[in-house]
Amino acid sequence: MHALSQKIGSLQGSEIIRLAGEINQLIQSGKKIYNLTIGDFNPTLFPIPLAFEELIIEAYQQKQTNYPPADGTAEVKSAVLQFLATHEQLEYQSNEILIAGGGRPLIYAAYQSVLNPNDKVLYSVPSWNNNHYAHLSDSQKIEIETTAEDGFMPTAHSLEPYIKEARLLALCSPLNPTGTMFSKQALSDICTLVIAENERRKSIDQPLLYVIYDQIYWLINGEHNPHYNPVSISPEMKPYTLFIDGISKAFAATGVRVGWAFGPSEIINGMKSLLGHIGAWAPKPEQMATAKYLRHDKQVWTDIAALKKNLALRLNNLYSGFEGMRMDGLPVYCIAPQGAIYLSVQFSILGKTTPQGQLIKTTEDITAYLLHQAGIAVVPFTAFGCKPGTDWYRISIGTLHEQEIPLVLQQIKHALSALTE
Repeated sequence: MHALSQKIGSLQGSEIIRLAGEINQLIQSGKKIYNLTIGDFNPTLFPIPLAFEELIIEAYQQKQTNYPPADGTAEVKSAVLQFLATHEQLEYQSNEILIAGGGRPLIYAAYQSVLNPNDKVLYSVPSWNNNHYAHLSDSQKIEIETTAEDGFMPTAHSLEPYIKEARLLALCSPLNPTGTMFSKQALSDICTLVIAENERRKSIDQPLLYVIYDQIYWLINGEHNPHYNPVSISPEMKPYTLFIDGISKAFAATGVRVGWAFGPSEIINGMKSLLGHIGAWAPKPEQMATAKYLRHDKQVWTDIAALKKNLALRLNNLYSGFEGMRMDGLPVYCIAPQGAIYLSVQFSILGKTTPQGQLIKTTEDITAYLLHQAGIAVVPFTAFGCKPGTDWYRISIGTLHEQEIPLVLQQIKHALSALTE
C-alpha cells in the first residue's frame, strides 16, 4: 500500500532542486561551476541593509520572541500600509492586510481561500509555481503560453478566450523567471477585461473572478521600467485584486521571512484562518524590525538604490555580453533586463552537434551541454511550466560575483563557438 496521499504522491518535484543535486556533485568532484540557477542572494554580496539588521538584533535583545498575532503585529501592519499608501497610492485598512512568513504561504492560502475543487485558475507560462499551487488546491489549471515578443508577459488578447472559465487569474510583475514587466497599457487592458467579466458575472449572480497580483519584486524594477499595479491603474479593480508582497527581494532578505497580502477583507480573513492553523506567521522580532525600518523612509530608499545599482551592473553587463555574442553570429538571444534578478536567454542550439559528436535534441541536452562544456548552470523554462523542447532559460544573478561576469561570458562564448551544424 502507498504511504502518501494521492495529492502529495502526485506532486511534481522541483526541477531546480533536481538540477542542484547534479551541480553539487560536479562541484564536489572539483569542477568549477558558475551556479546561476538560484533565485536568491548571496549574503556576502547582497547583505540585508545594516540598519534593518541592527533592528532585528535589537528586537531579539528586547525579548520579542513570543507568539505574534496570527495576522501580524499592529506595528508592522501599520508601517506596511503607510508605505503602500505613500509609494504606491494604495489605501487599505488593517482588516485588509495579512502578515505571514514570506510570500509562499500567502499564495498558498490565497489559492485555498478562493478556489473550490475543480475551479479553474488561469495563468501564463513561464511563471513560478502556479502549477504546484493549482495541484495543491485541487483546481484545474489553464496555462497560457506566452511569447518572447511580449516579454513572456500575458496579454488581454491571450487571456480573453479563457476568462469566462476562470475563478482566479494569477499575475506577477516583475515576473519570475523572466525579469520582464507589464507595461501600463498591457496591464490596463487586462484590468478592463477583468472588470467587464465581473460585471457580466454580477448580472447573472455568478462567482466573481479574482486576481492574485504578485509584486514581490516591484521595488527592484529597472531604471527605465516603472512598476504598475491593477488598482492604481483601475480603482474598480480593488474589490477583485489580492496583492502578494514582502521584504524578501527588495531588501535581499529571503531568509528573514516577512511577507504580506492585502486585498478584499473577506479573502484576507479566510487566509488568516487557514494560516492561523498552520502557524505560518513571520517571526515576531523580524516583524518588529520591519515595522521600524519601513518608517525610516530616506534610509529605505537609500538601501534600495544601492541594491538596484549592484543588480543593474550584473544584469546589464551580462545582457551586453550576450548581445555581443549575438552580433558575432552566435546562436544566443537575450531580452533586455527590466526588473527582478533575472535574465531571459535563448540558446538556439537544438539540432547542433557538440565537440564530442553528440546531437543536441532536447532541452535537457542544452542544459547538460552548458553545464558540462561551459561550467554554467542555468534553469530551463520547463521548470516554470513551459513544454519540453524550449530553448529559453532563466539566469539568476543574486549569487554572481561582479568579477566573474567576464569569465561566465567567455565560457559560454567558447561553448557556443565549439558547436557545429
